[in-house]
Amino acid sequence: MVTINGKQETAAGMTILAYLEQAGYPPERVVVEKNLEIIPRQSLDTVLLEEGDSVEVLRFVGGG
Repeated sequence: MVTINGKQETAAGMTILAYLEQAGYPPERVVVEKNLEIIPRQSLDTVLLEEGDSVEVLRFVGGG
C-alpha cells in the first residue's frame, strides 16, 4: 500500500505518471512529493511507487 494524500492506495509498482493518469490528475498541473522529496516533472515516468511510500500530490489552481 502507498499513502497518497493521506489515503491508502494500491499503487505500489506503478510509476508516478501512471498513477497520476489513472487518478485523473493532469501531470503538467501538479507537483508530486514522495517521502518528503519533490520529484522533478521529467522523472514522473521513471520513478516507481513502492510499498510504504508517502506521496502528496499538490494541484495548482488559478484564482482571482
